[in-house]
Amino acid sequence: MRALVVTNMYPTPERPAFGRFVQDQVEALRRLPDMDVEVSAFAGGTPAAYLAAARRLRRRYAPGTLEVVHAHFGLSAWPALAAPARIRGVTLHGTDISHPRSRAITLPALRRMDLVAAVSSELAAQVPGWASRTPVRVLPCGVDLYRFRRVDRGQARAAIGVDPARPCLLFPADPTRPEKRHELAAALAARLQVPLLTLGSVAPERVVLYVNAASAVLVTSSREGFGLSVLEALACDVPVLATPHGVAPEALAGVSGTLCAEFDERVWAAALAPHLARADPRVRGRTVAELYSVTVTARTLASTWEELLAGS
Repeated sequence: MRALVVTNMYPTPERPAFGRFVQDQVEALRRLPDMDVEVSAFAGGTPAAYLAAARRLRRRYAPGTLEVVHAHFGLSAWPALAAPARIRGVTLHGTDISHPRSRAITLPALRRMDLVAAVSSELAAQVPGWASRTPVRVLPCGVDLYRFRRVDRGQARAAIGVDPARPCLLFPADPTRPEKRHELAAALAARLQVPLLTLGSVAPERVVLYVNAASAVLVTSSREGFGLSVLEALACDVPVLATPHGVAPEALAGVSGTLCAEFDERVWAAALAPHLARADPRVRGRTVAELYSVTVTARTLASTWEELLAGS
C-alpha cells in the first residue's frame, strides 16, 4: 500500500518535539509489511502556507500514484485534497475542533473525507453528525514504548541535575500553554514544598528521564485531545494524576496509585502524599500503556485503510 501523510505538525530541527507523535506513527507504519508511507510536512500559520502546500502536492503526485492520503490535524485536510488518491482520511487532534476559527475551517473539509478520525472518544463527540459522511472513528497515535520505559529513578534525577534523594513532581507540558494550567500544578507543588519540573524546551529523547525522575506526573489540563503524557508516565510505571480528559479516564481506570479527577488541590495533595513519602514510588502502568502503543495504533490505522480500500 502506498500512502501519503500530510501534516502541519511534524518535528523540525528548530522544534524537535513538535508533532513527534505523528512522526512516531509514521515510523511505526513504515515498519509494517507491504507499507510504503511518505510524508508531506509543512509549516502552517497562514492561508498562503496551506495554498503552497496544496500546489506542491498537486505538482508532485499524478493520478493513480497513491492509494491513501491521510491528513493529521483538521486544517491539513484542505491541502491534502490536492493529492489524488483512492481514499482520503484525516485525524483530528484537538485545537482543530476546539478553537472556534480552526473549527469553522476544519468542519467543511470533513465531508470530503472517506475516513474521519479523532484521537479520543471525547474529541470525537465534539464533531457534529452533519460534518462527516461516516461515523467518526477513534484512532490515536499511541505511545512509543521503546523510548518511554522504566529508568532507575536516582540515575534519571542525576542525569537531569536534580537531587537524587529528594522527591519532585513533573508538569509534562510547556508552561506557557494556558489550557495545560501550569499555575495549578505550581500551586500544588508549592503547597507540598516539592520542586516542580516542567517540559517545553526539553529534547524529546530526554523526556523519559524527566518522567522517571518524578515521584508523580501532574496533568492538570482543562482539555486534552488525547493526553499522551498520561500514557508516557504509565509506560514508565510512574504515578500520574490527571484531569478527566482525553485518554485519561479509560487509561487510569483500575490502575492503583493513580488519580483521574477534576483538579482539587486538597484531593490531589492527599493522593500525592504516599508517593512523596516513598523513595521510589511506582505503579503497574506499563501493561495499560501497551494497549495504546504506537505499534498497536499504527496497525489499527493500516487495517482501517485496508478496510476502506476494499470497499472503495
